[in-house]
Amino acid sequence: MIRFDHVVKQYGKSNVRAVDDLTFQVGKGGVFGFIGPNGAGKTTTIRLLTGILQPSEGHVTIGGIDMAKDPIAAKRLIGFVPDASEMYDRLTGIEYLNFMADVYGVSKPDRKAHIEKYLALYDLEDAAGEQIRSYSRGMRQKLTIIGALVHQPPIWVLDEPMVGLDPRAAHILKEEMRRHADAGNTVFFSTHVLEVAEKLCDEIAIINKGSLLAQGTMEALRDDAQGTSLEQLFLELTEMEAVEE
Repeated sequence: MIRFDHVVKQYGKSNVRAVDDLTFQVGKGGVFGFIGPNGAGKTTTIRLLTGILQPSEGHVTIGGIDMAKDPIAAKRLIGFVPDASEMYDRLTGIEYLNFMADVYGVSKPDRKAHIEKYLALYDLEDAAGEQIRSYSRGMRQKLTIIGALVHQPPIWVLDEPMVGLDPRAAHILKEEMRRHADAGNTVFFSTHVLEVAEKLCDEIAIINKGSLLAQGTMEALRDDAQGTSLEQLFLELTEMEAVEE
């Protein structure tokens, strides 16, 4: 569903590569964890994946569609929850959700079913008629999640989606991620919480300084690292790269 082929991203005239010859694939039916230290290139990679940025070199393909050649078709396959969402504060919650549904051309019956289900699931029913500027950070995050997934896309791209969520809401989101993947779809999930990634993800990729350090199932990564935890593997790989430089 997701394919990066020798993708490079440089900003302006700088010789520094935020993403450096990045090649990987993400298939259907799984939760894919994407982890790395601060400044590793995760956000740039996600912006390339969602079409916010264009690569300096290489190709990004979503569901067989080249993002550079047909960005609208590719983006329709994606539901994106960014790490920091800018919202229209003077809209009410329900107005925002209907706006997102309009953007993606969601029918009235489908949007009604989705919105009602997830407002109830995330305890936002009473707040839906209030302006977003009155929402707490956690409420804004819940609303962002509901709006990003209103068109029921096959690919979810979630960048640190649990930041600001209370434990119950985070648990619900993890259950929804698992359900979506088990239905044959794709969840691309960026997080700094390695324990969550280790328990939730079917496959994990570790990135640092724009390059892929490791990719595989948790079992395969453990075998390669002789049974260590994801945290230990992460520290060993990122520290080893720093020492080699």
